Amino acid sequence: MRVALLIGGAGYVGGKIQKALLSRGIKCVTLSRETLNYCNFRTLLNLLSELKPDVLINAGGFTGKPNVDQCEKEKSECIKGNLLLPQVIGQACDFHGVPLVHISSGCIFSGDKGKDANGNIIGFNEEDSPNFCFTSTPCSFYSGTKELAEQVLSDFEMVYTCRLRIPFDEISSPRNYLTKLQNYRRLHEAVNSISHLGDFANCCVDLFLNKCEYGTYNITNSGFISTREVAGMIKDAFNLNKDFDFWGSDEEFYRVAAVAPRSNCIMDNSKLLSTGIEIRDCKTALEHSLINWVS
Repeated sequence: MRVALLIGGAGYVGGKIQKALLSRGIKCVTLSRETLNYCNFRTLLNLLSELKPDVLINAGGFTGKPNVDQCEKEKSECIKGNLLLPQVIGQACDFHGVPLVHISSGCIFSGDKGKDANGNIIGFNEEDSPNFCFTSTPCSFYSGTKELAEQVLSDFEMVYTCRLRIPFDEISSPRNYLTKLQNYRRLHEAVNSISHLGDFANCCVDLFLNKCEYGTYNITNSGFISTREVAGMIKDAFNLNKDFDFWGSDEEFYRVAAVAPRSNCIMDNSKLLSTGIEIRDCKTALEHSLINWVS
């Protein structure tokens, strides 16, 4: 039986990855900082030697609560969780030859790449240099640390860097994009690629099981969607007798409601699709989540 070592299994993303592993018959060993200091290189090195897992999945990190604005206040914790931890994990896995699946983020990009000859918007692919990071400001501190972690892990060979973008699914949660939109007093209009959490988790596991080429993958549902479109889908699905209120401008949003700059971007998932792994388009995934909504 295959064995996966999972860091961050108690989190929003890690919990879904754990379910994806178990559904494939993979034994999942989850690590908790309360019982093991896996941030210590020697401790993690010894554990890998003892367990000999087939893969280590890092779904840990510091996102800030209730949102990334908190990362601007707790920069040391952000660095520890999003940069130093991946470095320790990467070195330990490299030493033992254990494949690493690292959960990264699409928030290291902003905007899009313009339009092609047919007028279609072009998203960022894995070969594009991040433009929402410490070397291309302004950016959030969170985004800066996530991009630095990708740089660190690029030095190791057996790594899948999986970029998540605005997670959602059918189960209400404070981390769920659909829940957030329903609870916000006012919404910020933007256009984004998004990731259904279940689809994302399955793709992460498929990359490893299918022995796909190591490297970075944008794991987003195909296409993109605006905040207004999603709000309209929520209103129709739940027969809400209200109109969602939007901020009048970006300037008003940042002056009143936000501290850190926000990433809004469109991503290209062609590399993922080229492996043969399938993922739904974003509107299909949204419709399915709303139809099967669990509060």
